[in-house]
Amino acid sequence: MLGLRTTAYKVDNLEAAKSWYRKAFKTDPYFDEPFYVGFNIKGYELGLMPVEGDILRGEGVLSYWGVDDIFITFDYLIGLGAKPHKEPTNVGGELMVASVYDPWKNIIGIIYNPYFKLENE
Repeated sequence: MLGLRTTAYKVDNLEAAKSWYRKAFKTDPYFDEPFYVGFNIKGYELGLMPVEGDILRGEGVLSYWGVDDIFITFDYLIGLGAKPHKEPTNVGGELMVASVYDPWKNIIGIIYNPYFKLENE
């Protein structure tokens, strides 16, 4: 295993989702096709995939995106129209986690983890 490479969210309105995620992650997509929109988030892939009709969305898998300030990021996402899933919570030491529902009911996890270091750092 080489570690996390991509987190993909399924959306029923790709154009609206592309606009929302552009604002949420403050970056433009590097890959933009009708079947997939890809954003490079500090070397990790955030993908958007169109879906037609209802899909099962659940809490079985949760990816956390690293942030410098969990409270500012949580409030920023809520300000963009996300809904709270889990409020910022201390989970030990300085570790903080939170999550929101995007407008398509996907769960976006965020984490403040000052202990995380990539192997090559």
